[in-house]
Amino acid sequence: MRKRKPPAVATENRTLKVVVEPGTSRAALVASAVTRANVPAAAVVTYFSKPAWGELSLGDVVDSLNKHAGEIKGGDLTRVEAMLGGQATALNAIFAELARRGAANMGEYIGATETYLKLALKAQSQCRATLETLAAIKNPPVVFAKQANIAHGPQQVNNETVVLARADKIEKPPTELLEHDHGQRLDTGKTTTASRSHQAVETVAAIHRPANGRRKGSVKP
Repeated sequence: MRKRKPPAVATENRTLKVVVEPGTSRAALVASAVTRANVPAAAVVTYFSKPAWGELSLGDVVDSLNKHAGEIKGGDLTRVEAMLGGQATALNAIFAELARRGAANMGEYIGATETYLKLALKAQSQCRATLETLAAIKNPPVVFAKQANIAHGPQQVNNETVVLARADKIEKPPTELLEHDHGQRLDTGKTTTASRSHQAVETVAAIHRPANGRRKGSVKP
């Protein structure tokens, strides 16, 4: 028995048309196509949508995603807001169904009840996060940024408030005299000869010297 060929429509739906540039190999064209932002997303959409919507055209999905990307780039977030609102509604429906199944198994199959309720709470958490994202898009939070002083090289910061607040705690350093050691004042003047007005400090002449220069205490009896 001869195997039936798949319909040509399905093969055409999986085909992505690209513009061939001169001097570019086929491998380079394929790599450039699959690394585009919307091509992998379009492949995921066509694969997961097939059970519910049938075979979708990959090229049409790519064109649709490119159109929506252009709207977002231009500042139009209408589709994004609608998508988040729909996702939140779908997640809420998942939460309700899982919670219902958990309640149906309660009292008889405690393991199934626990599994269903855990999944239900996860769906509820994702629903809440989706709504928070939607609220942030509709009403962006105001960010107050502190001023940062950035300069090249060393910087000197004078905080007058701190200086004034701590001025009473600064003790006045003691006055230091210009002294040598142990209270001996440092004499920086030059040596001078005694004058007539200071005879008490004149050099004793040889005529006034005693005959015996030794002290009396040093003479033996």
